[in-house]
Amino acid sequence: MNISILLVGCGNMGRAMLGGWIEEGIKPNSVVVVDPGTENLAKASALGCRALSSPLLIEEGFQPDVILLAVKPQVISDVLESYQGYAEKGALVISIAAGTRIPLFEECFGKSSAIIRTMPNTPAAVRRGMMVSCANAHVTAAHKSICDQLMQAIGTTAWVDDEAHMDAVTGLSGSGPAYVFYMIQAMTEAGVAAGLPVELSKLLAKTTVAGAGELALQSEEEIEQLRKNVTSPNGTTAAGLEVLMSKDGLGKLMKNTVAAATTRSVELG
Repeated sequence: MNISILLVGCGNMGRAMLGGWIEEGIKPNSVVVVDPGTENLAKASALGCRALSSPLLIEEGFQPDVILLAVKPQVISDVLESYQGYAEKGALVISIAAGTRIPLFEECFGKSSAIIRTMPNTPAAVRRGMMVSCANAHVTAAHKSICDQLMQAIGTTAWVDDEAHMDAVTGLSGSGPAYVFYMIQAMTEAGVAAGLPVELSKLLAKTTVAGAGELALQSEEEIEQLRKNVTSPNGTTAAGLEVLMSKDGLGKLMKNTVAAATTRSVELG
């Protein structure tokens, strides 16, 4: 993909994207990185990108095809003005700042600017992220294609038409890795309680979750059928699922968990 990118913020998620782009064939010298952190700049520079500590250092005449905002939501409002001119000249704006809604960007960059809001999650660090995007009215099919290509470098992509759905996306996939990590922790502790050594229990829990997830992704069977495939009548799995699928079991708990995170996303937005 032959485009120029202005990456604003090169923390964990920004670096994950940058590494993925380069692996997918984007030329490092076509990416300008702006980040105040010397360590982040050093890593970007080591990859061959033009790394700058301030937008004031961007060379005159530079016009990116894409501005990708990868800064924390607490500071997003403070940095937008510095990039207003690039958006006004036609750059596609993509933001991965959690909880920051499209109208804020339209207010700064102008309502005629093409703006995409994307919610990634942390498995993007190992190219297994889930990136869900929504667009304003000025985003074209070509813009969406560019966004997909950039995000597919670090995982799987999907779109929602209604920005209100991004709160539920945040509650499910954005926060979801933490739920899975806690499940691994709980499975590890359960194995130890059943008599297994700690390290073995941890290995079994992590590998089982990772393997089951990969099987779910690759199999053509429905998730319910995959569960049934493991479950023999009156067997060990059935005994465990009787607890897990009880009235107040995992199903109810997960609904309440996602609902709480979704509600909090609405409140923060």
